Amino acid sequence: MLAPRKNLRYTYSRMLISGAAIPAATLTAPPVRSLCVFAPPLVRCARAADLVALLAALVAVLSLPASAHASRLNLPSGVIAQVKEGMRLLFNGDPEATIAIAKKVQGELPEHPIGYLLEVNALWWKIYCRSISIKYNLIDAWDRKKLTEDMAYFDLAARAIRLAEAANKTRESAEMHVYAGFAYGLEARLHGLRGENLSVARTGVKGRDHFVRALQLDPEMGDAYTGMGLYNYFADALSTFAKVLRFFMGIPGGSKKEGVAQLEKAMATAELSAPEARFYLARNLRNFDQKYQRAAELLEPLAAQFPQNPLFPLLLGDMNAKLNRREKAAAAFRAAQAIHSRDPACATRIAEITRAALATLR
Repeated sequence: MLAPRKNLRYTYSRMLISGAAIPAATLTAPPVRSLCVFAPPLVRCARAADLVALLAALVAVLSLPASAHASRLNLPSGVIAQVKEGMRLLFNGDPEATIAIAKKVQGELPEHPIGYLLEVNALWWKIYCRSISIKYNLIDAWDRKKLTEDMAYFDLAARAIRLAEAANKTRESAEMHVYAGFAYGLEARLHGLRGENLSVARTGVKGRDHFVRALQLDPEMGDAYTGMGLYNYFADALSTFAKVLRFFMGIPGGSKKEGVAQLEKAMATAELSAPEARFYLARNLRNFDQKYQRAAELLEPLAAQFPQNPLFPLLLGDMNAKLNRREKAAAAFRAAQAIHSRDPACATRIAEITRAALATLR
């Protein structure tokens, strides 16, 4: 027996507002003629069938995951596909393949920042893997001396910034602010690895300004939450002395709580940086808050989704070791050891670190 007209309409309305799924059977089971009771007096009964189809389509759209909705990137569809494939390959441990895609995109769109941003991000992950060490009883990239090859890295980041900021002068967009913010963030990462703390502060604040503006223009720009989340977390994780220095330098503060929430939002909604948001949230919770259980829970999906990247099981093993899960830690270290890195320098570092880490478990 059909529910009364008022109750059925109220139930569907509440389910749509709440985002709950409406069983397909409830959309198709009632005879079409019975839906005539919902139509205004001047609407023909045949239109009720259209109502069913419309409602079913609406529910299908509302049920789609964030990544399936229309892209917020103002790029040709073919380029979007290339960039996303480049990011997938990068997180799966193949930065050289990503660089090849980046150079192709640069050839197709030489005045757009995305190709240069993609290349410098790939270079960052190569640098990160080559710089891995054990320090403070943690496995991470802590420091590295300056190298002549760093100039090419900074040049790529600067070009991405220059193109994004020039585009904003012509027609401002949240997307271009995100590109500029990420490029400044990548500059800050290498400055940090080289121990250039003032440069980290300078570039970090510039990146933050772009992410703030991006979210003013488009509050649903998921990738902007990656940048804002990282800034807010790091700004609050500074030592007391650094916070005092930040105050006198006029550097905006941050909030770990807000940073965590923003990174979690980025994990769910960012088009390009969702895995990066997840990785850095896990890393930060381990390094600064000793929340090893939560960090491991965040990193496990990355290790499963990108099985050819040795960095994920390597850090996951470190987190399990901190939790005294010796067998799980050893399994993760061996998994990292078994992955063949396409970068010889990275492969050498992974082999050295996994041997040292396994030795501590005996």
